[in-house]
Amino acid sequence: MIDGGLLLDKPVGITSNRALQEAKKLLGAKKAGHAGTLDPLASGLLILLFGEATKLAAHLLDEDKEYRATLKLGEKTATGDAEGAVIERKPVNVSEPELARVLRGFEGEIEQVPPMHSALKRGGVPLYRLARKGTTVEREARRIRITELEKVEFTPPHLALRIRCSKGTYVRTLAEDIGAALGTCAHLAALRRTGSGRWRVEQAVSLEALSSQAQRHVLSLPALVEDLPRAELDAGQEARFRNGQCLDSFPGEGLRAVYGADGRVIGLGHALAGGSLKPLRLLVQAADKHRKTL
Repeated sequence: MIDGGLLLDKPVGITSNRALQEAKKLLGAKKAGHAGTLDPLASGLLILLFGEATKLAAHLLDEDKEYRATLKLGEKTATGDAEGAVIERKPVNVSEPELARVLRGFEGEIEQVPPMHSALKRGGVPLYRLARKGTTVEREARRIRITELEKVEFTPPHLALRIRCSKGTYVRTLAEDIGAALGTCAHLAALRRTGSGRWRVEQAVSLEALSSQAQRHVLSLPALVEDLPRAELDAGQEARFRNGQCLDSFPGEGLRAVYGADGRVIGLGHALAGGSLKPLRLLVQAADKHRKTL
């Protein structure tokens, strides 16, 4: 039984789900998920979760992401990336000062309309399925945050950027919007996720490397939440927390990694302004699972 995470360097050309299923098979895990999908044409850091660690997905999904994105200016495609057919061409006349000014304009909180080629659903149907049928529907703009937007290399018509952004940011839409702001058009030619929260792609393992000694690459439950403030419980508090009761006398506010009387991670809680700790997610660990089968 595996309860933990894995930092995978997903290659270009496969879906996140396929990468997940291959890793799941190599590890012999029964339950698996991931914290933030990558398109088939994107590579880089994919955080995989197994067993009880899947209950930590929401926390990991909330973290900022970092990308290296390559834009091709002067060409707009039907999908916003290199997979789609070119539907518009415009000349590219962009100076370095103009580029710097435009990039500064995208930093901070901005509104972004999700693309039709996305997994968002309308009436239970993913938008990308509607898009493939030639159907376009209205999408509400969402507020996202671009923390860092840095030029890495500019060799027209290609522009390489380092982007650090909030969850829910569509980099292909950002690429199109940057192209329009530069007085031309653009699409996302390549994308690599280089970071997620405190994790870096340099820490990740490839599927090829995972095929040997897969277990040694698994991150423990404590490792997955070590960035969170700790809430340490005694035996009585642990029993009440496991029963879904709020606990008193916990200062501060926000998400907490909750540790039981024996020092194990037993779940996630939310510290409230009044000093109480509200249970959010309860982890059932190996010893608990074993007791349930006796």
